[in-house]
Amino acid sequence: MTAQPDPDKFRPPTGPVQAPRTKELAGPGSPGRTRIKICGLTREQDVDAAVAAGVDAIGFVMYDKSPRQVTPRRAAELARRLPPFVTPVLLFVNEEASKIVAASDHLTLGMLQFHGDESPSQCAAAAQACHRPWLRAARIPLHEAARFDLVKFAADYSQAQAILLDAHVEGFGGGGKTFNWSLLPPSVNAHLVLSGGLTSANVTEGILQVRPRGLSLAVDVSSGVEADGPGGTPLKGIKDPVKIHQFVAAVRAADRHLA
Repeated sequence: MTAQPDPDKFRPPTGPVQAPRTKELAGPGSPGRTRIKICGLTREQDVDAAVAAGVDAIGFVMYDKSPRQVTPRRAAELARRLPPFVTPVLLFVNEEASKIVAASDHLTLGMLQFHGDESPSQCAAAAQACHRPWLRAARIPLHEAARFDLVKFAADYSQAQAILLDAHVEGFGGGGKTFNWSLLPPSVNAHLVLSGGLTSANVTEGILQVRPRGLSLAVDVSSGVEADGPGGTPLKGIKDPVKIHQFVAAVRAADRHLA
C-alpha cells in the first residue's frame, strides 16, 4: 500500500511571516541599492559615459527656458543609445498636456518628470494620456525646509512613482543648491529622489541622511557632474565623464556603508 503524504507537512504557516532584513536584500532590485539618474544631457558622449558608469536613468530637459533643453527629436536620438534597463526621463515645466503627449511619442519607453506648478490632477492626466509613469518634484526652501509639508505633498501626489526633492530657487530647477536635509520629516510614505546641489563630495552624506526617511531613495544629479568652464562655473549641458564616475563611486560607498 502506497503511503499518503501528510497534509500538515504542506500546510502554509498561519502566523505572520517575518520579512528578511534589508541587509540581506542589498543588491539590484532592493531598497538597499541607490538608483542614480543624471539629468540635463545633451551629447552622445555624455550619454555613453553615464551608461558606462552604471547609472539607472538619463534625464532630458524639455523646458525651453533651460540652457540644458533639448528637443523631443534630439532626446529620442540620444535615448536610442541607451541599453535595456536604463530609463529615459523627460522633464517638463508647466507644459501643455498636448505637447507632453507629442514629446513622449518620440520615445517608445520612458518616464515623465513634472518640475513646475502642476497639480496632482494635471500630472495624472498627462501621464495617463502618455501611458507613462511619472515623478513629481517638490521644491524645498533652501533655509526653511522644516516649513515645507513634505508628508502632505507626498499624499497629494500619491500617484507619482516617486517624489523628487529639489532646492527651491528662482526659476525652476535647484540651480546647484542644496537644502538642509536634516530638516526633512523622519517618515514619508513615498519613494524619494534626492536632488539639488549633489556632487561626489556630498552625495554619500545625503544618502545617509535621507534614505531612512522614505520607502526607498534614488539620487539625481546635473550640475554636480558638469564640466568646468571659465572660473570653475559649470558648462551647463556638458558633462564630465570623470565626475560622473566619481559620483557613482560615492553613491556606491554610501550603499556599502548602509549594507
